[in-house]
Amino acid sequence: MLGYYLHSENAKQALEAIAKGHSSVRLSIDLNLSEQDVTISDQCLVLDDDNTLTISDLKKIVKKTQRIYLCCDGDMDPIEDRSVGYYKLAPTSGAPLLEISGVKMHISKGTDPFASASDMANQAVQTGDKVLDCCSGLGYAAIAAHRLGASEVLTIELSPQVMGLRAQNPWSNDLGNKGIVQREGSSYELITTMAESSFDSVIHDPPRFSLAGELYSEEFYRQIYRVLRPGGRLFHYTGNPHVIKTGSSFVDGVIRRLKAAGFKNVEKVEHLMGVKAQK
Repeated sequence: MLGYYLHSENAKQALEAIAKGHSSVRLSIDLNLSEQDVTISDQCLVLDDDNTLTISDLKKIVKKTQRIYLCCDGDMDPIEDRSVGYYKLAPTSGAPLLEISGVKMHISKGTDPFASASDMANQAVQTGDKVLDCCSGLGYAAIAAHRLGASEVLTIELSPQVMGLRAQNPWSNDLGNKGIVQREGSSYELITTMAESSFDSVIHDPPRFSLAGELYSEEFYRQIYRVLRPGGRLFHYTGNPHVIKTGSSFVDGVIRRLKAAGFKNVEKVEHLMGVKAQK
C-alpha cells in the first residue's frame, strides 16, 4: 500500500471516536478493501509514527465529501490531477470511481464501480478467453475479466492522467498480475496493429461520444469485428441513451453501426447502459 486513504466518511468515524474518548477506532484505510483498528492518542488519529492526523486535519477531510486523501510520509494530499482538466478518484461504499471534469466514469448508483465493471466483463468473457479491454480507465473490467478465468487480458488506456490515478488506487493493484498486459495509447490507433481473429472477447468502455466520437464509429466497430475470432463476443458500454434531433436514440445508432460492421445478436443491456454483440 502506498499510504493510508482517508475520505469524508472514515474521517467522520475517527472524529466521533476522538469525541467519545476512545483509544482506537476501526476503519478502512485502504478504500474498503479491509478494516483495521487505528490508534487514537492525544486527540489525534495515529496511522503510524510519520502519519498523525489532528482534529483539524480530519475536519478538513470531512468537508471535502467527494475527495480521497492519501496520507504518506507525513503529507496529506488529495488523489487528483489538475494538469489537463480535473481528474480525481472519488469515494463510494466500495471501490473508488474515476471522475473527469465533474463527469463520473462509472456506473455507481445502486451499485459499486468494481461490481458494475465485473458485470460488464461477465457479458462477454468466458474462461480461457484472450480479452481486449479498450479504454480501460482504472482497470476494473480488465481485473474482473482476469478473475473470470481469461487466459490473457490486453488493456489499453489513452490518458496519462488516468494511468497516474490508477497507480495510486489500491483497487487497481491486480493489473500487475501475470496475464494482464497494460498499454498506454489510443485504442483507435492500436487496434489497427493487431492480428485478425486474435481475441475471444472485447470489452469497450469509451469516454462519452462528445469526447471520443471515433470510438463509436462504424470504422472502429469494423476493427473490433476484425480482431475478434468467429463467435467472439463484445460488450460495449454506451452510457445513458439520449434522444438526438432525428428522434432516434443514440443507442439505436450504435446498434445500427454494429450490425453494419457485421455483428449479429446485437442486444441492449439496459441495466449496464450498454450493448452486447457477437461476431
